[in-house]
Amino acid sequence: MAYTAPDFLNLDTHFSDEEKMIRDTIRQFVTKEIMPTIASDYEKGVFPKRLIPLLAELGTLGATIQGYECAGLNYTSYGLIMQELERGDSGIRSFVSVQGALCMFPIAAFGTEEHKKKYLPKMAKGQLIGCFGLTEPDFGSNPGGMITRAKKDGNHYVLNGAKMWITNGGMSDLAIVWAKDDDNKIKGFIVDRDTKGFTVRDIEKKFSLKASITSELIFEDARVPASQMLEVSGLKGPFACLNNARFGISWGALGAAMACFDEAVTYSKTRIQFDKPIGGFQLVQAKLANMYTEITKAQLLALHVGRMKDEGKAQPVHISMAKMNNVAMALNCARVTRDILGASGITYEYQCGRHMLNLESVNTYEGTEDIHRLVIGEHITGIPAYR
Repeated sequence: MAYTAPDFLNLDTHFSDEEKMIRDTIRQFVTKEIMPTIASDYEKGVFPKRLIPLLAELGTLGATIQGYECAGLNYTSYGLIMQELERGDSGIRSFVSVQGALCMFPIAAFGTEEHKKKYLPKMAKGQLIGCFGLTEPDFGSNPGGMITRAKKDGNHYVLNGAKMWITNGGMSDLAIVWAKDDDNKIKGFIVDRDTKGFTVRDIEKKFSLKASITSELIFEDARVPASQMLEVSGLKGPFACLNNARFGISWGALGAAMACFDEAVTYSKTRIQFDKPIGGFQLVQAKLANMYTEITKAQLLALHVGRMKDEGKAQPVHISMAKMNNVAMALNCARVTRDILGASGITYEYQCGRHMLNLESVNTYEGTEDIHRLVIGEHITGIPAYR
């Protein structure tokens, strides 16, 4: 059946004609190009690479970057793109999010003009794929503890270390890698895939994000030209990237929640038990009403933070609240939808089980739900509980 997006408060009136056109274009793309095959892709554990040129043609890669053959959209439009893509699958949204927010953004924000001209146009066209190397096997929530080193050697830096849980790693042409230099300062490097000493190993046998490529990056005396270093120092570099990614996730999770809600409503109106649709029972209606309410609240949060970001007023703590709330909300919607669908909810015929498993990862990456709570807690009290 056709997808019906929940919009209880008629938020369409708050979007411009251009924003609605962008959203509807991506929505149609998801329906036509992603939905017919995504369950099979997920089951097989493959990322549908055929989508890359199509996503590029739609301007979704590096969508907010001005110039360099990028779309130059506002952040609310970018959020709507993420919402619609994750309605299809978290893995597809993750690909676009990593390519744009975590790889193209740091090049645009901290790269030299030479970097921008060399990489951004080809990345916008999907001809070069990037990945983002910050998390390590022993350091996730505490990236400042990283042990990957970049030792200066003439006009090169020699990288040693490993990065873990890296989206797009196995198909990447370049990596944005963060490492500590001789002064123990965190620096960012653009590392081309063909760099000697740089190897990638894909992580197999996942039950989540199966339609996404997840990898480990390994650096063994990898010599990177000093000219490939980004012009930023400290954690503010990777955190700027992560804030953009988290913003996109706060919208993307909405798409997954909206997909699950639509599936739950449709199923509850057609599944007959005790001589009537299960949607006619009070307990099912209560579950639907709760989902509807939480989705509506999350839509308002995403929209307002989006407008703040467009105005340059959004702070990291605002994005933390949106990411924390909206992903947790979406995960709960997926679980409740699975419950409403009963045994049907564990099959690939329906979406909710796939979204539920994906969202288990989304709730953890780009800052766990608990870490974002602590970010908000520090904002409230002025006391950093994680230090």
